[in-house]
Amino acid sequence: MNAAPPPGWPEIRMAVTHLPEPYASLALRLGREKLEQRLRTQASHWAQLTHQGHGLFRFEHKLPLDAMVAFALAATGLLKRARANHLAPRLVNRSWQLPRLPPAFAGFRLLHLTDLHLDLDPEFTDALIGLLRGLVCDAIVITGDFRNSTRTDFYPSLSESRRLLAALPAVPRFGVLGNHDFIEQAPHLEAAGLPILLNESASLVRGGQRLWFAGIDDPHFYKTHDLTAAARKIPEDACTVLLAHSPEIADELPPNRFDLVLCGHTHGGQLCLPGGRWLHVPIKNQPAARIRGPWLAGNAQGYTSTGTGSCGVPARLNCPGEFTLHTLWPAAGD
Repeated sequence: MNAAPPPGWPEIRMAVTHLPEPYASLALRLGREKLEQRLRTQASHWAQLTHQGHGLFRFEHKLPLDAMVAFALAATGLLKRARANHLAPRLVNRSWQLPRLPPAFAGFRLLHLTDLHLDLDPEFTDALIGLLRGLVCDAIVITGDFRNSTRTDFYPSLSESRRLLAALPAVPRFGVLGNHDFIEQAPHLEAAGLPILLNESASLVRGGQRLWFAGIDDPHFYKTHDLTAAARKIPEDACTVLLAHSPEIADELPPNRFDLVLCGHTHGGQLCLPGGRWLHVPIKNQPAARIRGPWLAGNAQGYTSTGTGSCGVPARLNCPGEFTLHTLWPAAGD
């Protein structure tokens, strides 16, 4: 039996034609066509007509796959260890040389969180807040999937998101939505202090120089991303960090437009064999290098986080979660 729809769901279904608030404002930002596409897909997904998984995971609407995974972990004695790993994402430090980075931003520290899935485990938000306490950064980016469940309302994840955002350092921050997120979350997250880039851009100024951030809507499930729109207001020679939920956009990147691409979505496999070999990742037809860690696409550098939280089951094996501190430097000789 399906769960009751969240408050406001009738308005979601009529929004394509009537566009009440907040949809009128969202249509101006995302574009009416892409907003309609997202709302129709959300409604179809809610009605269990479309499913996000691949392979065995496309039957997740019929098989209790998460419960099956949890049972297998318990039966093999791995569940306690796997959940402890879930509650202990690690700090990963990355350093990047970006040829177009303005000198005023040399040493700029960018904290990257992604795939939080904050409604999955009631203890995770506090654990993450404790791990982030005292961390020094100059800006924060969050690349989607604030919620875990897409069959129930998103308010539990919003409550946890507000708590996390209130505890983060008081620095500039930007976010994008993921395939687990509904478009209606954007106004709530923005009210909590996290601007969401819906195929949009923004910039930070330091020493009279600018560093640009572009963000696209989910390219994996909703496919409502628009790289052209996201870069429209950015000068062509400007150093730009692109926020995308999934690395699947790597082959779509226009040349000489984006300098660093930050994404997540894959969880690095989350439950891996010893040595880190993944059993399943939620993308297809992508080179292994893009599943986690650094990669290149043309002249753009990219990074796929293993994810800060976990999805489906609060468990990780041989694939630690992470919160990533990216330090930016001008390329040598520039």
